[in-house]
Amino acid sequence: MTILVYLMPVALLLGALGLTGFLWALKSGQYEDLDGAAERILRDDKPER
Repeated sequence: MTILVYLMPVALLLGALGLTGFLWALKSGQYEDLDGAAERILRDDKPER
């Protein structure tokens, strides 16, 4: 039963860390252009030099 004293804060800390990372990704624009990468891989354009 005393193991819960250690596991509960660790679980809450990891959950808060995951939520913080997700919110950071939203604010930094990681999910802005979801179709761009999917379409870019299908194009056969060669980079200009």
